[in-house]
Amino acid sequence: MTKKIEAIIREEKLNDVKQALREIGIVGMNVIEVRGHGRQGGIELAARTGTYYVDMLSKIQLNIVLSDHNVDKTVETIIKAARTGQTGDGLIFVTPVDQVYRIRTGERDKEALSYEGDIDTRRGGKNGPKKA
Repeated sequence: MTKKIEAIIREEKLNDVKQALREIGIVGMNVIEVRGHGRQGGIELAARTGTYYVDMLSKIQLNIVLSDHNVDKTVETIIKAARTGQTGDGLIFVTPVDQVYRIRTGERDKEALSYEGDIDTRRGGKNGPKKA
């Protein structure tokens, strides 16, 4: 089975998260600039002209599609790299993915997600992924 991780994180944590993911073998991801707010509803900022309220905060959304068995390690890595301990650190959503197609080659599912040096090929060392 395949899963999609959507992580909403602080903009300033993007490089830390990307580096941490690269270290565990996550080689493919999409990064999208998004705006929104969570429970806090936004923030109040002070300026020379007074205070104003910003309810749509800039965030980064990471999208990663990967094998089921890699989800826990990937989520733990994102949390560790993105956490500041302050309100607004973000959220992670994990959803099932029914099918994946690589447009260039026509590969499907597991083969479409496979990259040399990725988290699955690292699990098995030089001879490829471990057999389940």
